Amino acid sequence: MALPSRILITGASGFVGRHLVNELSTRFPAALMYTDRFDVTDAEAASAVIGTFRPDACVHLAAIASVPEARRDPTRTFAVNVGGTLNLAKALLDQAPECRMVYVGSSESYGGSFRAGMALDETAPLDPLNVYAASKAAADLTLGAMATEIGLRVIRFRPFNHTGPGQSEAFVIPAFAAQISRIESGEQEPVIRVGNLEPKRDFLHVADVVCAYVLAIEKFDELPNGAVFNLASGRTRRIGDILGEMIAGASVPIRVEVDPKRLRPVEIMCAAGNAEKASYFLNWTPEPSTKFYG
Repeated sequence: MALPSRILITGASGFVGRHLVNELSTRFPAALMYTDRFDVTDAEAASAVIGTFRPDACVHLAAIASVPEARRDPTRTFAVNVGGTLNLAKALLDQAPECRMVYVGSSESYGGSFRAGMALDETAPLDPLNVYAASKAAADLTLGAMATEIGLRVIRFRPFNHTGPGQSEAFVIPAFAAQISRIESGEQEPVIRVGNLEPKRDFLHVADVVCAYVLAIEKFDELPNGAVFNLASGRTRRIGDILGEMIAGASVPIRVEVDPKRLRPVEIMCAAGNAEKASYFLNWTPEPSTKFYG
């Protein structure tokens, strides 16, 4: 299969996008990349970008990615996460039908299925329990239908929690790290405010996640069109244990207080994923390290 020569990345300025652009530049140094921001909710704008750039690969990251932000504005969340995804997919079908589309969904879409108490594979029912998860599930399922019914060339990912340098404080580990940093510099009293520390999550480093997206572009024609891949380690860590490790490495004593505003209305106590399919088809395995933050 020919290497991509023109790669479009939506959401390139975001947390994962910045890491992905660096990885793509390394793996495909001759490829042109379109990383400019454009409004995916504007169908005409999406069509114009695709028609002008003519990508042969596209990684769709642009989204409302924070659960609290999605809860505050469901209308905008569905406009971006579902409507924007469909605008992009339709533009690709019309303007660049041979383009390899990589869609980044979310393990949050499994929602209530995690209550089964096992590491979920891609056959688990989607049962979203929040607005963000519902929007990602809707886009995921629609793209799958478009692959089957009208030939959209797409691979879908459902990554589990991932973190690393540059992630926003809207996410749990950066929120801990930022507060500890402010405490150590004297900008915050020695109290770290947290949500529920009991849930267990399957965490990855962002480098492992972007590696999978690049592999999907490389191996696209060898993969079943419309295929879904979990990205997960298969191991869970209690959030409170991660915080404990981070506090133990701090230079000053720190107390912990629960902030009710940081609690989710609905909480899944354990979320683990089975990524054997990604291992088989993509030869993808996350680095065997527990140091996924920092």
